[in-house]
Amino acid sequence: MYKEKKTTNYQMITDLKKEVKFNSSYIIGISFISALGGYLFGFDFAVISGALPFLRKEFGLDPIWEGFLTGSLALGCIVGCIIAGSIAEKFGRKPGLMIAAFIFAVSSLAISVSTWLAYFITMRFAAGVGVGMASMLCPMYIAEISPAKVRGRNVAINQLTVVLGILITNLCNYFLADTGDNAWRWMFGLGTVPAVVFMLGVLFLPESPRWLMKVGRNEDAEKVLYKIGSEEFVVSTKEAIEKSLKGGIGKQSYRAVFEKAVRPAVLIGITLAVFQQFCGINVVFNYTSTIFASVGSSLNQQLFETVSIGIVNLVFTLLAMWQVDKLGRKPLMLIGSLGLSIFYIVLAYLLQNHLSAKLVSVFVLLAISTYALSLAPITWVLISEIFPNKIRGAASTVAIVSLWGAYFILVFTFPILAKVLGTYGPFYMYAVICFLGFLFVLRKVKETKGQTLEELEENLIRH
Repeated sequence: MYKEKKTTNYQMITDLKKEVKFNSSYIIGISFISALGGYLFGFDFAVISGALPFLRKEFGLDPIWEGFLTGSLALGCIVGCIIAGSIAEKFGRKPGLMIAAFIFAVSSLAISVSTWLAYFITMRFAAGVGVGMASMLCPMYIAEISPAKVRGRNVAINQLTVVLGILITNLCNYFLADTGDNAWRWMFGLGTVPAVVFMLGVLFLPESPRWLMKVGRNEDAEKVLYKIGSEEFVVSTKEAIEKSLKGGIGKQSYRAVFEKAVRPAVLIGITLAVFQQFCGINVVFNYTSTIFASVGSSLNQQLFETVSIGIVNLVFTLLAMWQVDKLGRKPLMLIGSLGLSIFYIVLAYLLQNHLSAKLVSVFVLLAISTYALSLAPITWVLISEIFPNKIRGAASTVAIVSLWGAYFILVFTFPILAKVLGTYGPFYMYAVICFLGFLFVLRKVKETKGQTLEELEENLIRH
């Protein structure tokens, strides 16, 4: 135990932070385990792209039902986020992660044996509950156990596992495609494997020290903090958490999320979450086969393009992890939003004029690389950082529910818009949205790299 010290300002915390040492291997280990929830997110994101050509035949889907079947995951994610917020505040982050893994494992098996459309959609909705819980809890947990110096990189590990889930699932889809009309059953059923691995891994995770202190379990929080860093780290972190929680221990109220003092941060978080979806890139992930079919690609080529997308996505996510704590959050967001706007205009022109599938592939991959370097990981990093400790769970719930609501609208409307406007039409719309997003980030988003969660609260909220 250490003698309690009184911190009068954040300069003392900053001075101590320069001297602290961290158990890097332990921090990375628990970050990777908790980020396995992102793999489930990536799996369900990618599996639908490979399965849709089979599902159209199996269930006789029209554009409306195709959009609803694809988007039903997002509806479940909304429910999952709301459930996760309540569980995370009442019981802790760790129980929520366990429940998310269990729900996903059961629903993946159930989807694989579907025999009628309503049952399939119901089970995909259930899978979404698990994905939604994981999508909220994993970045929040990692942010709360990570020192400020490496928090951006560690939260981006969650995006790395999402990307790995997409790539591995696309590879499985590609090799399963030739196994017959029931290939889609194996595609979905394989999701049980990572869910069980994730569930077993969560057993070895410590609880979030910030949640432990919030509910008055200070000694337990100290034990976790000592595993993460040196005594200087424990002292500075504990004092900062106590200051940020002063007068706020207890049940969170969603009304508090929209109080005047925190409203700007919450509105920025919601806008970034919605923008990450309305930027349109998930149309490319979910409807790869539709996009490439419009320029004459065969089914085999369509599935091969999903693999190429997965590889490029992985490479540029690794680049983002390298740069997020160096170059910073805001520059990457600006590069991504403006870059996507430009690439979408070119892509829409190519699709509109039915030009070479190879050229379409090039600009699809340019868009994917730009998104993977910027909006994909950085949005999750910012959402995990910008909310005060006292309302982080509730505010994260509101932001991520908004994200999944936007995702549903995006994937539900694309087949309908593509039928009315042509496959190229929606991409002109997404280009405009990306440019507006660029202007929003330029004017409203502040840099957060290198600051503790408590320093961010002091600088972004109280000042």
